[in-house]
Amino acid sequence: MGFSELLEEAGGFGRYQWLHVTLISLPGLMMASQNLLNNFVSGSPAHHCSLPTNHSGRYNLSHYQVDEEQLLRAFIPMDSSGSRLDRCRRFVEPQWQLLAANSSANVSQIPTEGCLDGWAYDRSEFLSTTVSEWDLVCGLRPLKQMIQTIYMGGVLTGAIVYGGLSDRYGRRSVLIWSYLQLGVLGCSSAFLPSYSTYCAFRFLSGMAVSGVILNGFSLKVEWIPTKQRTVVGTLTSFFFTFGQMILAGLAYWLRDWRKLQLVVCLPQFLFFSYTWWFSESARWLVLNRRSEDALKSLHRVARVNGKKDIEDTLTLEVLHSHMKKEMDSSRSTFTAYDLLRTRQIRRISICLLVVWFATSFAYYGLAMDLQKFGVSIYQIQLIFGAMDFPAKLLALGMLSYLGRRVSQATCLFVSAIFIFANILVPADMQTVRTTLACLGKCFTSASFTTVYLYTGELYPTVLRQTGLGFVSTMARVGSMAAPAVLILDEVLPALPSIVYGGGGSVSQRLRLLPAGDAQQATARHHRGCGGEWLAPLQPEAGVALKELEEAEGSGLNAL
Repeated sequence: MGFSELLEEAGGFGRYQWLHVTLISLPGLMMASQNLLNNFVSGSPAHHCSLPTNHSGRYNLSHYQVDEEQLLRAFIPMDSSGSRLDRCRRFVEPQWQLLAANSSANVSQIPTEGCLDGWAYDRSEFLSTTVSEWDLVCGLRPLKQMIQTIYMGGVLTGAIVYGGLSDRYGRRSVLIWSYLQLGVLGCSSAFLPSYSTYCAFRFLSGMAVSGVILNGFSLKVEWIPTKQRTVVGTLTSFFFTFGQMILAGLAYWLRDWRKLQLVVCLPQFLFFSYTWWFSESARWLVLNRRSEDALKSLHRVARVNGKKDIEDTLTLEVLHSHMKKEMDSSRSTFTAYDLLRTRQIRRISICLLVVWFATSFAYYGLAMDLQKFGVSIYQIQLIFGAMDFPAKLLALGMLSYLGRRVSQATCLFVSAIFIFANILVPADMQTVRTTLACLGKCFTSASFTTVYLYTGELYPTVLRQTGLGFVSTMARVGSMAAPAVLILDEVLPALPSIVYGGGGSVSQRLRLLPAGDAQQATARHHRGCGGEWLAPLQPEAGVALKELEEAEGSGLNAL
């Protein structure tokens, strides 16, 4: 008997759980906007050097019957492709001979200079972005990607800071603070005057996003009976998918980075306003010696679920008898060091570190470089968001029929193939390039779905949260590294794709992980190796392993 049985007695997945799950999942619509916001806030509009100040007064242009677009040819050379104006150079002196209809002048020897008078930006795709406002182009181009890297650094820091705070102060308290922090800092970011302060606020916003995601997830699943967790987790993940599509619509409608920043952060105040309705995790309350508060929360949930008579039967003694095993095991704490103490768990941890990094690295490498496909950035964002629907169905189908290890390896390897294939497609074949990118995004999304489930099953109960937090840290590192790699296209345009696709080769290392059903493999290792995995950790490990096999039994079969 455990806490899940208490939830069943309090109404199972009843009216309270429906409201609870829905209200916690709604912010997922805006979390996608936070993670992918830089695509639009820092979009790079077409640009070229501004013409010299008072050029119409300095040069008598009345002799030349040309429009403004033709006039640019006398001041700005073409780039290496010969199809567009150079973005970072202009002629020292205007070259009027280039305006002649059949001009064949050799411009390679003509002196050029940088954009001393700034840049002129095309306003057809974006009205305003951080790039156009702070001139993050040419020599300052890496600063555009640095915004996303700094934001993801905040997400990583938040996972560490708020993860520890939630264990100490509770999921509900940290979640409430995270909503408020994201609302205040996110909206304030829309009014900041400088690049450096904007980066600082994005870092703090990233921390708040981690607080929302981690504590929202914990508070959600800890009030759901075990049998329904997989189904609920899968269905609620579609809020993030819809959020990607909503972002495309908002960005297309607003097209101004300050307005977009404000609109995607304002809903956080709405989410903050109703978080007071949530009940703190009863499991966390019991494990932190606050059993009376836990009992009140359970009674409240039962009343909402229409089980008012349970208040007479559900007492502190009953609560403690159900939670005795968890209370005993909570006296021992585990750290990342315990994930490396034994040979079997060390091998799995190292493999999972690589898989999490490769998956996140490839995913954000594709998702954060939407302007290279030659089609509308709003359209490609909408398509990329929609691709998550077949990706999740693909992952569930593969997991059901191929098993965890084969599914994980296949998703990574196939995504790498599509990324590599895109390198070979000419830039003018936009439909083919977009199709290959969408397929690559589909398989990286499926890899994310798979690795979450696989990681939870590979670690025993007593180490699951520690293990998941440890290996998922590499996902944050991967998401930080992905934007920085985009800068490599200055060296070779295909180089970022080569680096992202190279991550798929790590799928070959998955042969070191247990094959087939991970839970059964865990049990076999535990029994066959004299408890090599768990014996050095704590006496209750055998009980925890049994709970893992029973509690996760529904797993994917529930779908």
